[in-house]
This record gives sequence, structure tokens and C-alpha cells, in this order.
Amino acid sequence: MATCHMFHSFLIPILVLLVHFSAQHANCGNRVKYLPGFDGPLPFVLETGYIGVGENDDVQTFYYFIESENNPREDPLMLWLTGGPGCSAFSGLVFEIGPLSFQFHDYNGGLPTLVYKPYSWTKASSIVFVDMPVNTGFSYATTEFASRRSDWLSVNQTYQFFRKWLTDHPAFLTNKVYVGGDSYCGLLIPTITHEISKGNEHGLQPWINLQGYLMGNPKVDQKEGNYKIPFAHGMGLISDELYQSLQEHCKGEYINVDSRNVLCTRYLDYFRELISDLRGANILEPQCLPDSRKPLESSRRRSVTENYPWKFNDTNLILQCRDDMYPLSEYWANNDTVRDALKVRKGTKEIWKRCTTDLPYKNDIPSSIPYILNLSKKGYRSLIYSGDHDMNVTFVATKAWIRSLNYSIVDDWRPWYTNGQVAGYTRTYSNAMTFATVKGAGHTAPEYKPQECLHMYTNWISKMPF
Repeated sequence: MATCHMFHSFLIPILVLLVHFSAQHANCGNRVKYLPGFDGPLPFVLETGYIGVGENDDVQTFYYFIESENNPREDPLMLWLTGGPGCSAFSGLVFEIGPLSFQFHDYNGGLPTLVYKPYSWTKASSIVFVDMPVNTGFSYATTEFASRRSDWLSVNQTYQFFRKWLTDHPAFLTNKVYVGGDSYCGLLIPTITHEISKGNEHGLQPWINLQGYLMGNPKVDQKEGNYKIPFAHGMGLISDELYQSLQEHCKGEYINVDSRNVLCTRYLDYFRELISDLRGANILEPQCLPDSRKPLESSRRRSVTENYPWKFNDTNLILQCRDDMYPLSEYWANNDTVRDALKVRKGTKEIWKRCTTDLPYKNDIPSSIPYILNLSKKGYRSLIYSGDHDMNVTFVATKAWIRSLNYSIVDDWRPWYTNGQVAGYTRTYSNAMTFATVKGAGHTAPEYKPQECLHMYTNWISKMPF
């Protein structure tokens, strides 16, 4: 990809003139028309490829690019990262906001079946799904030194990636750009957006038509955990008496508790016991049974039923544990015919994992709030949304940090609707920030409420109320 990038740096002045006449992108990626497990040609434009970043391009970043199914010439372009840190963008593509999903019911082994998903955010925008940080998904390092992973490395490498990607795809240089992600990426998305803005101000090329950012169920600092207890109390998971005792003896600090504070520690232990059988990602859903699955073993040619010991013909299994869908992505992505179709470089990834959270990672961005404030001063739009039954990163925590920004309200708390039904509640602030809850959704919201979230996204990206 480095050669392709250099080639286009000479052609940009000429090719920019063609932007308004063609949405065809440069031939630096690989157009994928068929995917194993999907019946027939893909009903949308999919491209995969690598772009080298870092010193001497020693980090090879893999991406999936899907053109807008509406009007790729005019619709916005979104750069999307999945949380973790270290979860593949493919997870966001199939389980959250992309146009593909796995058919889970009646599965009994073999290559999983992919089906077209109607509530994809590609109905309103083109999306670049990027595997970041290094060694996430199909991204890989060419040296041991380049395998280092941290917040700031993720930010800088994603920023490099996107500028190179736009240079290689000049047809999208004038499209409005948004940066999006969820969960842990709440620390990264505002920081990446800030770096893009700063690069524009310094005259770096290509200039990026940056409009703003969006974050789902976002972690923005280390204080989110302090709001899990108010959330649990509001949801009726703990008694008034326990909540009052926790407030009295912990003083609102439930994360870094002094071991000498015996009463606070005791009440926290009781709290953890009370919620231990709940599913943190969505308290409405059944908890996954312990030891119900085990990680993918070394041979990716083994039957998926050898690696995951549940009954695949149980059509109610999806209702027992949502996580039981996730291994399908690992079996699919570790299939040789799939890798050939995606043009994955042979020998670069022995085992594909949906999330590489077991690899070392340095958390060196303690908070993204300073970057959120800076972007607000510059007038960038933002959409922050939360599944209101997520206990991992609660909407209570998100409302608290938004409130701490001290911006005035321009559209007060009100319900928003999909198909005539309340889909959540929303409020808009004077810094062009919109906050929305998604009723009944968990971590993260589009996985649980795809139709409602597409409605929310489509209206917001079109600058229409929802």
C-alpha cells in the first residue's frame, strides 16, 4: 500500500477535479463481490485492504470499506473503530452497524451463514471499518517493536491511516467526515477527531472535511465506575438502605477505596454479590453460563462444534446468551476460503480473534474530556448515545460528564420515536452536542436496537431532529 500511496500523492491535484463526476475509488484496495457464507453477490460495495502506518510502515492496518447504499458521492464518510481496546472492526460491522450479520438459528456446524441486514448505517453513509490497534483483527506488525499497543499509538496510527486512506481514495475527499466508535473508544474518538482538526489547521494534506464525531456507550475517563451504584439503585437492583450506606461510607468513591475504610469495603462486597448474576452489558438479558464456551484452538480447520461445546440446533440459544453468537465470527474469519476472499495476506495472522484484549496495552489517555471541550470550542457536532440498560458504561455516568461541560440546553429532555413508539430520550446542548438514550438497549446500543439506532443515526447525520 505504501507504493500506492506514493503514486497517488502525485495525482491528487488532477484527480480532485474528478471527484464530482465519479464515486469510483482508486484501485489500491480489493473489491470483494462475493463472500463465503453469503448467498450470491454482495448487494453493496465492499473493499478490503491494508495501509501501512508507523515508522517504515511497520504496522499494516487492515480495513473494510463499505460505500453508502444511498448516494456515496454526497453522503457522509465515517471512520469507525470498535472498542475493547482490541476488538476487530468486523465485530462492529456484523454485530452492530454494518450490512451483514450471521444467521444463528438452526446453526449446527460448518461455515456460518451471512445474511443481509436491513438496518445498516451504510443506508446513510459510507463507512471505513478499521482494525486498530495493531494486531487487532487482521492488522499486524512487521517488527516486534511495532507490536506495542497504547491509547496514543492507536490515536496516531489511526490518524495516519485515515489521511493515507483518503489520499488513496480521492473520490471521497470532499465528502463530509465523521469519526465514530463505541465503548473504550470513547477515550480515542475525540482524540483522533482533535488530531484531524489540528492537522487541517496546520495545512496538512489531504484536507479532511471534518464535521464532528459520535460515540456509543462511551468510556471517557476512569470515573464511570462510580456511577454504577446510582444506576443500580435507580434500576431497583439494590435497596434504599444499601444505597444510603454506600453513599454515607464511600462518599461517592467506589473505585479507588482505601482498604482501611472497612464499612465502605463491606458494603461494596454486598453490592457486588447482589449484581453478580446479572449481565453487565444488558441487565434485562440472561447471564451467560460459566464455562459455556472456550477459546478457539490452534487449528482453525477444526469444526466449530469441537471448539464450542453447546448444541447448535437449539433455536432458543440466542435468547439464553447473546455472547453465543460471537464465536461464529471467529470460525468464519479463520476459514481459508474466507481469508482468500478478503485478500488477507498469507502468514500474517495465525488465529483471528474477535477481541485481542489479552495482549499488552498501555492506557495512557486518562480522559478524553479535554479533547471534547476543545472540539466544542471549534464548533464540531457530536452525537453521544447510550443503551439505557447497559451497566458496564451507564447512561448515568455519561449524563454526568456531559453535565460537567456546563453547556446550556437548547432542546430539553424529551422522548424520541421510531414507528410511533418511544425509542429513547434525548437532549441537545449549545455546543452542538446531542445526547440520546436508546430504550431497552445495552452495550452497545445498535446490537440490541438496530432499527431505532439507524433512525437516530440517519436523522442526526442529516441534521434533522429525531
